Amino acid sequence: MRMPAVPLTRRHAILFVACLVAVLGWRQPHHVTLWLAGDSTMAAKEATRRPETGWGEALPQYFQPGDVRIVNRAANGRSTRTFIAEGRWRGITDSLVAGDYVFIQFGHNDEAVDKPDRYTPPSDYRANLVRMVNDVRAHGALPVLLTPVRRRKFSATGQLVDTHGEYPDLMRSVAAELHVPLIDMHRTSAELLQRYGPDSSATLFLQVEAGETPNFPQGIHDNTHFRPRGADEMARLAVAGIRAEVPALAVHLRER
Repeated sequence: MRMPAVPLTRRHAILFVACLVAVLGWRQPHHVTLWLAGDSTMAAKEATRRPETGWGEALPQYFQPGDVRIVNRAANGRSTRTFIAEGRWRGITDSLVAGDYVFIQFGHNDEAVDKPDRYTPPSDYRANLVRMVNDVRAHGALPVLLTPVRRRKFSATGQLVDTHGEYPDLMRSVAAELHVPLIDMHRTSAELLQRYGPDSSATLFLQVEAGETPNFPQGIHDNTHFRPRGADEMARLAVAGIRAEVPALAVHLRER
């Protein structure tokens, strides 16, 4: 005998989907997450600081839409020591899942011996980087070290002057010892600024004349932080480093 058809109600549909989820173990796909840990050269800026721009803000446009979620936790004025002490590092590691990437770029504030609120002695800087690498790996995630970008400082003869001392080499040594991918922004940003030269390189940095923007009514002449053009140039250097040193992440980049 033929059974009468039972109309499919909304409740039946919901129950059917719930059963399907339970049986198949279905879940939302996990896209690649890229965490940024660093200082003000990388950090996202408040509207009241524009046109200042961190290079981490310019990075998402270089990835294929929807492939990579970028979480920028870089913060102004932080060194490895204060980033850890304030719980900012824990905020990243507590959220990591296997397969995530963590870009780690510090140095500008660690080296600031005249600012005891952030200064980190070289030996502690190195130890903090080792800890960060090990913490990321303990969660099955992938650390990438980035040496600090250069400041705009030229000699009287037009040669770029380094201000970072031994800190970039300390990061390079940690990367080599622990077999961590290294994106050497210190080297590539030096090459970039030298190509621009003492005068044209000013267009990359937060050089603002009085009256140009209400955010800086008296103007500002900052050779550490970037305007949008400079942030984009630094992001391009990071992208080139990803292509060269992090091929598994590079597959998510847009075509050149």
